[in-house]
Amino acid sequence: MVKKSKILVELEELFKKRIVILDGAMGTMLQQYKFDEVAFRGERFKNHKIDLKGNSESLIFSQPQALYDIHMKYLEAGADIIETNTFNANA
Repeated sequence: MVKKSKILVELEELFKKRIVILDGAMGTMLQQYKFDEVAFRGERFKNHKIDLKGNSESLIFSQPQALYDIHMKYLEAGADIIETNTFNANA
């Protein structure tokens, strides 16, 4: 039998007690910032060969404060679980 991690045990106990709230639409929140190409690139990707506007995952490096602020807004609104910024991470 595989030993469960402490966090998994804690989550299972929480699920037994009440409904757990996940955060909401990351993409919608990011779009409200209206970042331009320069903002998507930031210092790290300023010389990148292709356009990054719309590549929300690049904002982890170029606009970390915005990501932090969005996560905090969801926590302040009552979210129990915060997901990662994977708005574009799909086929």
